[in-house]
Amino acid sequence: MKIGELADKTGMAASAIRYYEQSGLLPKPERGANGYRDYADAAIERLRRIQMAQSLGFSLDAIRSVFASNEELSKDDLLSKLDGRLKEIEKLMDTLREQHQHLGSLRSTLQESWAEGECLNTTSLVNGKLAEQY
Repeated sequence: MKIGELADKTGMAASAIRYYEQSGLLPKPERGANGYRDYADAAIERLRRIQMAQSLGFSLDAIRSVFASNEELSKDDLLSKLDGRLKEIEKLMDTLREQHQHLGSLRSTLQESWAEGECLNTTSLVNGKLAEQY
């Protein structure tokens, strides 16, 4: 099938398909006498796997490393990769919780200071009121 057909079947832009091909995520297709790409049906499944992995937050480099082995992942390897991604997400959630708490504290500090008629600037926040909270 030509790239337009593949794009229609996967819901991807032709430019994305070309990018995945150039970056080694999608094997280079055969080319017809006219120079057009001619993709096998296996390209549909490969692109769907890429889409799924990206939707789960895996980087293109991580996806590429899985495809580079040309072997199916074992159950243990798949679980290990999923566990690794879950740990990344937990770390990110911890960081976001901490930032949420700091932003809430900053907002409260500013609101209280303004209610008292103070006008805090960045320097006073960093050196004074805000620094006391950390």
